[in-house]
Amino acid sequence: MDPAEDTPAPTVHAAGCVLWRRSPRAPGLELCLVHRPKYDDWSHPKGKLEPGEDSLTGALREVAEETGYAAAPGAELPSVRYLANGRPKEVRYWAAAATTGAFTPSDEVDRIVWLEPAAARARLTQPRDRSLVDAFLTTLPPGTTPCP
Repeated sequence: MDPAEDTPAPTVHAAGCVLWRRSPRAPGLELCLVHRPKYDDWSHPKGKLEPGEDSLTGALREVAEETGYAAAPGAELPSVRYLANGRPKEVRYWAAAATTGAFTPSDEVDRIVWLEPAAARARLTQPRDRSLVDAFLTTLPPGTTPCP
């Protein structure tokens, strides 16, 4: 037996954000979800870290690349671990407020939507991403409420 077959695949490290903004239409806030045509799914903006890149820098870079928005990071949210293509993957997440920018479609992300948290939770494809909405909502400062 080849010893290399017994060696587990190295963990893929990635980072992302639950990107939010104050709603332009109603009191409260909205979350940004990205649509990835390669997987035909809706998720939070995230991606693999570049060699030597720290997780928060990677999370903010991925948000900018996928959504076109700069972001101000807030609380760190729970990390998510799962298998992707047979390899372990760990994604660190932060809450992040969208600051400036505008979306431009690409091959990687062809659409974004801004939704109030309950609608965002329902739209997310993966259950593991839905739990991040719940974690995000626990980080809101007193007096801040999601859209009704």
